[in-house]
Amino acid sequence: MDIGDGSWISWYVGQPTHEFLCRVPHDYVRDRFNLTGLDDLVQNFDDTLEALLEPEFDAAFVPEAVEQLYGLIHARYIITYHGVLNMSVKYQRGDFGMCPRIHCNGQFVLPVGLTDHMGESHVKIYCARCRDIYQPHTRCALLDGAMFGCSFPHMFFMQLPQLLPQPPVESYIPRLYGFKLHSKALMPKQEEKSTPEAAAAAAAAAAASKEHKENIPHNY
Repeated sequence: MDIGDGSWISWYVGQPTHEFLCRVPHDYVRDRFNLTGLDDLVQNFDDTLEALLEPEFDAAFVPEAVEQLYGLIHARYIITYHGVLNMSVKYQRGDFGMCPRIHCNGQFVLPVGLTDHMGESHVKIYCARCRDIYQPHTRCALLDGAMFGCSFPHMFFMQLPQLLPQPPVESYIPRLYGFKLHSKALMPKQEEKSTPEAAAAAAAAAAASKEHKENIPHNY
């Protein structure tokens, strides 16, 4: 893999705020089959792609759409065989962070998008132990979620099932003065359903209250 060059890709993924991103090989980007349909999503597609592949780049002349194009390509690459392997190195190194849930015991997480469309949501992190999503650490929190897509974590563990963790064996138990609380004690109170009898009783009470007020003598 051609790393360490002066290309835009090398510069972009080298930013501290882009730690979640892996480096998509130039050979993958050059293969037009991998880019099918992206020309409809990115303005000035050919110029943007050319800027993305330039061996040397000038930040002052890089089209704004380059970041968008790279993000869309990245989302496709990381669900390929080689892309999953590249991301697994970052995963096992803990680059994506750990689950904030106490009973997940520092389980490593994966980035995930809530949508596959750019500009709709920032990246989240997915814990395969509790199977829930959380906000990532602030440094990478502004990456677009579509750079990873909705399918990545699930494709990752389908390809590498040996990395799939067991569900948590512990969960938080609410207690009051040391005693375990009944589950119903923690349920929000629901509004009582109105019945014909309850409605009639309420109407009678309102009428009685009105009559009582009318019979009160007034002092002028």
